[in-house]
Amino acid sequence: MSLGFVLLVHTAFDRTEQVARHWAAAGCPVVIHVDAKVPRAAFRAFRDRFGDAPLIRFCGRVRVEWGTWSLVAATQTGCERMLAAFPEVRHVYLASGSCLPLRPVAELTGYLADRPGVDFIESVAVEEADWAVDGLEAERFTLHFPFPWRRRRRLFDAFTELQRRLGVARKLPEGIVPHLGSQWWCLTRETLEAILTAPDRRAMDAWFSRAWIPDESYFQTLARRHSTRIESRSLTLAKFDVQGKPHIFYDDHRPLLERSDCFVARKVWPGAEGLYSTFLDPDRPAARMAEPDPGKIDRVFSRANRRRANGRAGLYNQGRFPAKGREGKLTAAPFAVFCGLGALFPDWEPWLARRLGGRVHGHLYHPEGAEFAGREEVLNGCLSASPALRDYRPEQFLANLIWNTRGERQTWQFGPGDTQAAMPFVLRDRNATVTVVSGAWVVPLIASDRPFDEVRAEIARLQRIEAAFLRLLDGPEVAARLHRWTLAEFAAGPEDRLAPVLAEIGGTEGARPLPAMRPLSAVPDFLQRLRNAGVKPVVMGDFGVPVSTPPRVGGPGLVR
Repeated sequence: MSLGFVLLVHTAFDRTEQVARHWAAAGCPVVIHVDAKVPRAAFRAFRDRFGDAPLIRFCGRVRVEWGTWSLVAATQTGCERMLAAFPEVRHVYLASGSCLPLRPVAELTGYLADRPGVDFIESVAVEEADWAVDGLEAERFTLHFPFPWRRRRRLFDAFTELQRRLGVARKLPEGIVPHLGSQWWCLTRETLEAILTAPDRRAMDAWFSRAWIPDESYFQTLARRHSTRIESRSLTLAKFDVQGKPHIFYDDHRPLLERSDCFVARKVWPGAEGLYSTFLDPDRPAARMAEPDPGKIDRVFSRANRRRANGRAGLYNQGRFPAKGREGKLTAAPFAVFCGLGALFPDWEPWLARRLGGRVHGHLYHPEGAEFAGREEVLNGCLSASPALRDYRPEQFLANLIWNTRGERQTWQFGPGDTQAAMPFVLRDRNATVTVVSGAWVVPLIASDRPFDEVRAEIARLQRIEAAFLRLLDGPEVAARLHRWTLAEFAAGPEDRLAPVLAEIGGTEGARPLPAMRPLSAVPDFLQRLRNAGVKPVVMGDFGVPVSTPPRVGGPGLVR
């Protein structure tokens, strides 16, 4: 009977009974505090279940509210009952009704027997460490908190801010250095009695009763006054998320719980039948005297916290989009966009599919609909080629496409004739590789049989659109990897320009010759003809001045 447990309970009484009987069966007395908010009839029915368990007792009830002095008062009541009823107890272990033993009781009692004078309580000086996951630290001791944080949040915040503006600062009691730490501790009888019977206890209780979340500071601070040896750590595994809320353990967490080697875990879901049946098995052997080390699984919980705070790249909650500039990678996997290459190489898409692998799409933002690879109408995840559905949320259309096909490379084409709304999103995405040959779209227009005036008007329209797109490439928010040339620059060495781009993107095959390119011999003359017609070609680059043909004497071009 060297170890006793104090349990703070307000719900899940069936699970509390299982755990209490488990500890009592191993010879450890248990004192249960039931929240006074629990109806009297329910409390009596629960208490009456233990008529056959002399090692399980109940204490006076306190109406408990989170973050207030009531939690400390309930703990004091349970500990006083434990010390008075069981004088043989040398260590008192504080737990909750949602706690679950992870190792046989014999391992815990043996561990404490080897350390008879050690208090296990996380106790960190406020000035020396950033302990709190979320909320106040030093101010929890210097300000007043008359309003409950959960029920009167606005009033709590307003009053706290008012005190800051007025410079309110409560004076610390003589000899007190505030410390913070986990609520769940294991203290020696000597330390606990010294705290509860101290001559100035009434003054200490009055001062801490006006602090915020005193259950994380009362015992943690006063243990420093009375303990001869403190191990500043908890024997209970308790993990918290980015908002300071405890992680809840489920059946599939069993390997993690075992790996931690902690003696108790909090908080366990009451419906985790697999965990309760496994860890409360009376025949479970005492395997080893391993040191409790929750750090073994910190990496898993840190990753979970990051995922909760930051989400997964390319996966969006439709009710809570990330703030612009804080999204990181906007899509789930790397992808490539080629602007103008399809206009220069008639066989560009099939050639690129062989060169890079994955899926090579046409113009995903074509006005008449998304040109999926193979010109399918529906892609993975029932993603439709419908232009109306696509253009309703053009950014999410792309994010869905990349998410639904992750594991497979996606490449697509883009040009000034496409819907432009998604390109700012693409350019802010670190997953994107964008290759631009500006003005390349003019080549098929030159080769078309359309009337010159019609082509001239179309070129003027497309050039205005592409000029706006090129300005985006120079914007401060661009995170994509960019490769850009004018048509004239690209024509000077297509192989040399594309080789590093394709090497960067990777692929399934080594270098292979580029497909046949449309002839560009007519481009310089046509661009000059545009100038003569009043349209200044800008995005195509400088092809030089074509050799002009002098007019025939006496002909239509004769100048007199």
